[in-house]
Amino acid sequence: MASSSHRGGDFYGAASYRSRDGLSTRQVGGADEIQLRIDPMHGDLDDEITGLRKQVKQLRNVAQEIESEAKYQNDFINQLQMTLIKAQAGVKNSMRRLNRSIIQEGSNHVMHVVLFALFCFFVIYWLAKFSRR
Repeated sequence: MASSSHRGGDFYGAASYRSRDGLSTRQVGGADEIQLRIDPMHGDLDDEITGLRKQVKQLRNVAQEIESEAKYQNDFINQLQMTLIKAQAGVKNSMRRLNRSIIQEGSNHVMHVVLFALFCFFVIYWLAKFSRR
């Protein structure tokens, strides 16, 4: 398949390019321009055009599906971001309340934990001492 414009070095050295399907190219004017000539005797162009139209329709349908999927995923990501923002705000408020309660009653809790640890130590010590006898 030949293209209507070509940038690169493929056609600069050759004066003309001819395909087996009746398409031929030659350089005109500037170095970046190529003229495309179609020989209608070599090939059924209507069938080619119909095939190309079908392929373009298929590509358009695929592009529309990709667009709708991208929109769906964008909406999902936006909802997920909102959920995370709400969860972050909830955790932040909970941490603020927890810190406030620890500051207000922190010294009493530490004393209770130390007394409980000593009580557990003595219970284990007495159980170990009486179980040897």
